[in-house]
Amino acid sequence: MRWLPVLYVAALLLLEPATPVEWPVSFVLIALPLVAAFAHGPAVVAGTTVFAIVMEGVLAGTPCCAGRSVGYLWDRHYVAAYVCTALVGVLGTILAAHRTHRERTLADVRFVADIAQRVLLRPVPHRIGSLQLESLYLSAAAEARIGGDLYEAVPTRYGVRLLIGDVRGKGLLAVETAAALLGAFREAAHDEPDLPALADRVETSMDRRAALLGGGEVGERFVTAVFAEIPAEEPLVRVVNCGHPPPVRIRDGQARELDSGRSAPPLNLGMLVGEPYHVDTYSFRPGDQLLLYTDGITETRDADGAFYPLLHRLRAWCSLPPRELLERLHHDLMAYSGDRLQDDIAALAVCLPAHAPSVPPPSPAG
Repeated sequence: MRWLPVLYVAALLLLEPATPVEWPVSFVLIALPLVAAFAHGPAVVAGTTVFAIVMEGVLAGTPCCAGRSVGYLWDRHYVAAYVCTALVGVLGTILAAHRTHRERTLADVRFVADIAQRVLLRPVPHRIGSLQLESLYLSAAAEARIGGDLYEAVPTRYGVRLLIGDVRGKGLLAVETAAALLGAFREAAHDEPDLPALADRVETSMDRRAALLGGGEVGERFVTAVFAEIPAEEPLVRVVNCGHPPPVRIRDGQARELDSGRSAPPLNLGMLVGEPYHVDTYSFRPGDQLLLYTDGITETRDADGAFYPLLHRLRAWCSLPPRELLERLHHDLMAYSGDRLQDDIAALAVCLPAHAPSVPPPSPAG
């Protein structure tokens, strides 16, 4: 875009000698200031306006360049072109100033969004004890940066506790709900002795938070989530699923969903059922990898409307460590959707290396 004005003038200069004298192609220079306004600031647009007027005069009254006599220079049609170019230049300069201001504002918004994302979705540690971890977050809105998808990994005396969640809805309300849930999880993960107690405490916090809204929002502000726990001394993973897509365990070239069919309702909807949370326990041996993700991945569609085949794709990437796995998943999702995601995406990959020594996670401060 920055070279577009130069290409525009070059095309004009190539076309001018090929057209009859009666066809003054130089009139298209009237649009040159607006062309420059697409990618340049007001000072450049103002200078381009002056250049365009001078160039129009050269092409109008220079026999060696356009084959016209000097008398054409002050012909009423050319004078009208000079005036129109000056007016368009003024408008282009105003447009460039406005665009520059909007770009600076957008840059500030992006900067604030980046800071907010680091606070809300801080990067997980690359290693906790013997575990390797990586996270991925993609916003469907390019300028939004943050949304209602969330993840967290917390080392506790009970093992490493993981969370992946998806808040119903979009916008600031979803971000506020995600922040409240993450805050409750980060605090309760250190105190509650088991996953059902942890999920119950987080839901209690979410119920209390939703009740502050009043009206119909109380029953609608819910979150699907998966709570997982990997003890330091046991080769297993415990899972409590609250209406969320089940985690995937990658082992020996196979990708399998850890789904017992006994998922609890989403958080803030448990009051409608009143049943206790159920813990599913699965083996998690050295060399295994666990992928927790939000439904934005499996609901990604291609140009024909087909859903993204996550398990099929993962089978080809089973040997990749967490970072390379999520990078490959990221690029594959963008290619599959044609760079047009339909929903926010979050993923958390956890791997227990095949020959990793058994190292307990660091004890939390205090």
